Amino acid sequence: MRQFIVEKSQIKNGLIQLEGKDYRYFRQVLRVRAGDMVSVRLPDGSLSNATVAKIDETSRCLTLQLCADTGKTITRGVQAEELTGGAVSANGALMVEYWLFQFLPRPQKFEQIVRQATECGVSVIVPVTGEYTEKSSAEALLGSKKERLERIIKEARQQSGSPVDTKVLEPVSLDKAIEMWKDGSDSAESVAFVLSERDDCSGNLRSGVQKAGGLEKIKRAAIAVGSEGGISPEEVKLLEEKGLFLPVHFAVNILRCETAALYGIAAVQSEINQSK
Repeated sequence: MRQFIVEKSQIKNGLIQLEGKDYRYFRQVLRVRAGDMVSVRLPDGSLSNATVAKIDETSRCLTLQLCADTGKTITRGVQAEELTGGAVSANGALMVEYWLFQFLPRPQKFEQIVRQATECGVSVIVPVTGEYTEKSSAEALLGSKKERLERIIKEARQQSGSPVDTKVLEPVSLDKAIEMWKDGSDSAESVAFVLSERDDCSGNLRSGVQKAGGLEKIKRAAIAVGSEGGISPEEVKLLEEKGLFLPVHFAVNILRCETAALYGIAAVQSEINQSK
């Protein structure tokens, strides 16, 4: 674990109190002892060190106290600027906010995509109900499933050290997804790509990033990825014409949707980060 994500409800009288699953994780997995120091991500997004101040075996409660940074933690959390090579704004937020528009695959695959996207630092994941989406896939994200996704995100952030508070939104139609992206985007500061299985699309990832101004200009970046059946040609056309998504085709082997999402996110991030 690189960091522990602290919930607001866990902070009491200036101390962090852990019970239940969190207590068991610290005692049985991390095997912490009084005096050990860990990296904690606070509700405001900042990373701090905390000392294990008290372990109450009777009530099964562990207390952490925030402390000065000595660099001797048993975890390896890092600040946002360390993860991005200094690419952070004045308030410490990441300069580029990444969105993933994921056409809904089966629930198990979507969970894997959420986990991997969180580890990559994606800010917003939008499940899209497309032409090839099974109705049951959208229904599976309601109720207790949403809580499970929140746990997956927390675990992924703790494992990866991501400073990004990743959010999974409610499933939406393609038209609504396009509207969401356009409403919150300044075309002069954003760039968006849709992965296409067809090799006849004229889009080019590098030229698209360069045209948008590279890392110095881009504030938000989006990538749309298909489900098991991909994205229909009509949907790609709609994304291109109404959402200003640039269709790109990667000349690689045929990828599963969960692999394509990770591959696409990494490719876009790498291209933007190298475009200084």
